[in-house]
Amino acid sequence: MKNVVVVGSQWGDEGKGKIVDWLSSEADVVVRFQGGHNAGHTLVIGEKVFKLRLLPSGIVRDGKISILGNGVVIDPWALLNEISEIKKQGINVTSENFMISETASLILPFHQEMDEIREDAAGKEKIGTTRRGIGPCYEDKVGRRSIRVMDLRSMTNLENRLENVLLHHNAIRKGLKKKIFEKEELKKKLLRIAPDILKYAKPVWLKIDEFKRDRKKILFEGAQGILLDVDHGTYPYVTSSNTVPAMASTGVGIGPDKIGYILGITKAYTTRVGSGPFPTELNDDIGEMLGSRGKEFGTVTARKRRCGWFDGVLVRQTIKVAGINGIALTKLDVLDELDEIKMCIKYDLNGKIMDYLPAAIEDQFKIKPIYKTFPGWRNNTKGVRNIKDLPDNAKKYIHAIEDFIGAKISSISTSPEREDTILIEDPFKY
Repeated sequence: MKNVVVVGSQWGDEGKGKIVDWLSSEADVVVRFQGGHNAGHTLVIGEKVFKLRLLPSGIVRDGKISILGNGVVIDPWALLNEISEIKKQGINVTSENFMISETASLILPFHQEMDEIREDAAGKEKIGTTRRGIGPCYEDKVGRRSIRVMDLRSMTNLENRLENVLLHHNAIRKGLKKKIFEKEELKKKLLRIAPDILKYAKPVWLKIDEFKRDRKKILFEGAQGILLDVDHGTYPYVTSSNTVPAMASTGVGIGPDKIGYILGITKAYTTRVGSGPFPTELNDDIGEMLGSRGKEFGTVTARKRRCGWFDGVLVRQTIKVAGINGIALTKLDVLDELDEIKMCIKYDLNGKIMDYLPAAIEDQFKIKPIYKTFPGWRNNTKGVRNIKDLPDNAKKYIHAIEDFIGAKISSISTSPEREDTILIEDPFKY
């Protein structure tokens, strides 16, 4: 049995929530290893719809252990609100089935304010962040001044840590002519919620080692997508963490040799939220149709997603960067009504043909997609659970994707329902 890492192979919103939930029926432990409450999952289980932001997808299943690793940045108030919300839906969250790393950094109110200040000041150059303080918190983490979960255990230590981080932030706020942040009020608010947070805090790296020794099956759950990786994405229009599967090792505390199978979630077309380059974007009726049929609105922000044709060049690149073993192809049924379907196979940069995404952001905005066209199937694939029952043209499109990107399609999702999945290869038994 192997552990499995699930990542998005595009710009996020590929349908990871459903796939992780589906895989968690086999897993014993589900771990988030990066990101914050800026990335959401929507899980549809029978008549119930769960909208998760921080909590791992395994939390909705009985008998599973859910974990937030040290690579996650945690807004403690958002976490407690989410726990309260999901408890109202009948889900039990206790210190037995949920834990957070004691070394995870906390998102504080001044992080969110700084996120908003920067976005508002950027004008046309804004990144398109969710304004939830993720980036500023990661900056403090790298700057060695963040408040971590463990700091809530000691009032004296918390006071010293707050003084250190506010020295930095208040200097910036003064320069921007913003009101300085008062330490005492924030300290009181943190100490008020400290017991509710600390009851879930554990040395996650040690618990993961125990689970590994006990031969538990561990599912590592990434947020966003590889094209939003701070190193390998469309920089600077990226998130503030590494979204590649290698982050599962450092973001939890486990050797890279224990990661196992890497599953890339891949939408049958392409979407993107916020600003940044998008070579195959469709600003026409087809783009609108994809957005409408695919219900392309963000789980966390409700922002409308930009839609376009499948970009094979980008997915092939992320597969190489991430070491993806197989992909789960999602939202195939959204393409059911199209007469023809296109896939980007190369780029044209001012007459130069390229088979990868150029690194310079100005070039990323200039490139034009070169397409290969496939006939549509004009037939219903929603709810299909056996690959033999798919229309012939749908099978041809699937095989063409597989051949071009150089990775096996291990499963196909044909609706938001967890049961509507065609399993070709089980990642846990690969």
